[in-house]
Amino acid sequence: MATLVCFHAHPDDEVISTGGTIARAAAEGHRVVLVVATNGDHGEVPDDLAPDETLVDRRQAETEASARVLGIDRVVWLGYTDSGMTGWEQNGHPDSFHVADPEEAGERLAQVLRDESADVLTIYDWHGNYGHPDHIAVHRVGMAASRLVPEVRVLEATMNRDAFVRMIESAREAGVPMGSPDGEQDEFDPNGLADDGNPMGTPEAELTLSVNVSAYLDAKRAAMRCHRSQIEDTSFFLQMPDEAFAASFGTEWFIEHDAQPPVRVGWIFPA
Repeated sequence: MATLVCFHAHPDDEVISTGGTIARAAAEGHRVVLVVATNGDHGEVPDDLAPDETLVDRRQAETEASARVLGIDRVVWLGYTDSGMTGWEQNGHPDSFHVADPEEAGERLAQVLRDESADVLTIYDWHGNYGHPDHIAVHRVGMAASRLVPEVRVLEATMNRDAFVRMIESAREAGVPMGSPDGEQDEFDPNGLADDGNPMGTPEAELTLSVNVSAYLDAKRAAMRCHRSQIEDTSFFLQMPDEAFAASFGTEWFIEHDAQPPVRVGWIFPA
């Protein structure tokens, strides 16, 4: 059996791009470790916090619940401050992950990789999928860690932009509404400009690996529901019809550092 380490920016990020892969790896008997860079302290604050409960307390508890659903064996918190969205004053906070020294943070991640004898590390693509400062930092720090532990195979979790365009076109033809995840647009546009001024995800021509996780969608959706403070029952993710959810999240996409396009259907561990 092998060990998978998934490196993510905030509580709840583990589900969206790698939840199915995590659940599949765990179901197959592999060890899965989740490393979360920040405490998510600039997320949405729910109305039902207890008097002595903080948003960080809630989001960490939600992540531990999600980890149990997905089969994660260990959760590691690096403890950086959430940097907020691009342009927020929190970007410059001295403890924010966005301004962390990539080599110093990379060594902290590398130590987890060494301790776990990790085989595979997932990070994000070069612009963090949608340009969030902390997601971009995950890429930088993950790359620094991979240089320190070069025997670990690195996969960049991303979104297949072209597949999303095709899916939305099919949904439109079928009369199925596909709202944006943030609820601010009537229809999700993968080619629209994201937080850093780039379109979301990666063109299909640059991808190398697609992983079928359709058998683990119940676990993925259940893990999303664990993050109630950030993913409400009325959200884009949980309101999608089952067929649309399967089309959107039944495949997870990666760029492998030891492979070249075109994209192949396969698994994160060698056969």
